Amino acid sequence: MLGLDEPGPFTVVNPSGRSSFLLTCDHASNFMPRDFRCLGLDETELSRHIGYDIGIAEVTRGLAQRLDAPAVLSGFSRLVVDPNRRPEARSSIPEVSDHTPVPGNRDIQPAEREARLATFFRPYHNTIARMIASRRAMGVAPALLMMHSFTPSLDGVPRPWEVSCLSDRDRRLADSLIEALSGKGLNVGDNVPYSGTSAVDYGLHAHGEAAGLACTVVEIRQDLIDTHHGAEAWADTLFSVLRELAQDDALFEAREELPWPDLSEALLV
Repeated sequence: MLGLDEPGPFTVVNPSGRSSFLLTCDHASNFMPRDFRCLGLDETELSRHIGYDIGIAEVTRGLAQRLDAPAVLSGFSRLVVDPNRRPEARSSIPEVSDHTPVPGNRDIQPAEREARLATFFRPYHNTIARMIASRRAMGVAPALLMMHSFTPSLDGVPRPWEVSCLSDRDRRLADSLIEALSGKGLNVGDNVPYSGTSAVDYGLHAHGEAAGLACTVVEIRQDLIDTHHGAEAWADTLFSVLRELAQDDALFEAREELPWPDLSEALLV
């Protein structure tokens, strides 16, 4: 599904970073392999938030550099297959995204779904899992920062938060970050505009809670990071608080592994 001259499904930044934080960025890229023919969309659609999380890749790279932390960034559009959706969920390969039909995702056959997972989804997540395993082999239980961004409004409803932290049952990292960022006078959300308790979301549960690691999804509002200056400023802000949180040993202790949320009662949409 990828040409030899096309980028791979992930990028690792600062793999030898010494920090006990590990960053991931599920929606870093809006890259669409040429054979997908933009899934029947106009190319301009891929530059919208339906194609990727605007601004967050630059923040992630900047923060990894400042923290001296490793980071794994996806290298494909979320419309190909969403790295932050359980493969069983229908929204893993969305037929509609924010009211925009995606023609190339209609009536996907099992063989093509499996090919997309094998080419894009699994290599990305296997890399994250290997990095966690290698650090744990060195006696480090990394705290996971899963970097995302969100639109300033959706369906005409404004989203006032500048940044938000999503979590499920392990709230160690989310609570610490919310307190630290609120102390800087920021409007900080807690499980808004999305929730870490979602049964269809993947990374927080697969890499964090299922391994007993402290973890949170960091969501930054896109209009604050859609320029180089904004992205750099937010990398600075996050670094200033995470530098202090790095002294909290409780964030770097593996705890009881928590089971995945049960999909049986979740709507697979």
